[in-house]
Amino acid sequence: MANACAKLTGVASSVRQLRIDGFSLASSTMESQEYIKSRCDVDGYEWEIRCYPATSSFGKWVELNLVLLSEALAPSSIVRASLACRLLHPVPQGRNRPMHSSSRVSLVDRSYLPVPASRADDYLAVQCTITVLKELPDDAATASSVPVPASDMHRHFGEPLRTVTGAHVTFLVSGESFMAHKNILAARSPVFMAEFFGNMKEACLRRVEIEDMEAAAFRAMLHFIYTDSVPELDQELGAVATMAQHLLAAADRYGLDRLKLICEGKLAGGIAVDTAATTLALAEQHNCLHLKAKCVEFIVSTPAILDGVLATDGYKHLEASCPSVLTGLLKSVRGRKN
Repeated sequence: MANACAKLTGVASSVRQLRIDGFSLASSTMESQEYIKSRCDVDGYEWEIRCYPATSSFGKWVELNLVLLSEALAPSSIVRASLACRLLHPVPQGRNRPMHSSSRVSLVDRSYLPVPASRADDYLAVQCTITVLKELPDDAATASSVPVPASDMHRHFGEPLRTVTGAHVTFLVSGESFMAHKNILAARSPVFMAEFFGNMKEACLRRVEIEDMEAAAFRAMLHFIYTDSVPELDQELGAVATMAQHLLAAADRYGLDRLKLICEGKLAGGIAVDTAATTLALAEQHNCLHLKAKCVEFIVSTPAILDGVLATDGYKHLEASCPSVLTGLLKSVRGRKN
């Protein structure tokens, strides 16, 4: 007799974009506990996202807080939720735009935000994802034991990419052209959402030139956006390491967190003497903490490996591009000796 597995919890989520015009004025005039609010409904509950432009509990941070306004649907139920935020505009000076997740999010230190170039540029745009964990009723748990075929959504969304039916925009990348649909790109990438449906110049363009990216990497990224799969990374690591590096940079550039983690995991599984320093530099530049730790662990694992890495061209690149990483590397070496 086959064992049945019933799910006891479910997850509901909602993504919305918040925009605060005149943000520099709000952050300079509001008190630390004053906030700007936005309400929404997720899974039958009413929530309020509160943005504190001038919170100073941990410095001059911009903070967001998720508050449940409605009562739980059942007397004994406990509502658990998290708020994940990504800063879309403005871009912090010298900083990447990582995703922060908690019920209260410290988004960015205001000292890293550039001075607005104009009144139209003076706004804060944040992508917020509310995720609610809910208990399933007994009948729902029983129904979950009924076999359900695997999702074939990737096939349906992959077809428009192949036929380019109804495409809205053409990308020019390293001499190649790629046609795509703005609404699909925006649904998957917060950066494309800001470009095509915000006040950026790309919103009204039908041709967009992408600089500093390989055509093959852009093609693979488009395929992932439409199908949630990356066939280019399904081969042996030696054949796809370069693709994984280019694709990781592209994923970080367009806020594709799942693709970034896929590339990070692929690279972490095949670190070698000739690639360790280059991969470490990539991990530092794109805030890949797991990959960075794996690289350091490999480099200091034995004296022979350390000497081999120090002799590579990749290490020279690491010295020039990420000198701050060397401090952590030296501490790891000293820790090994002790």
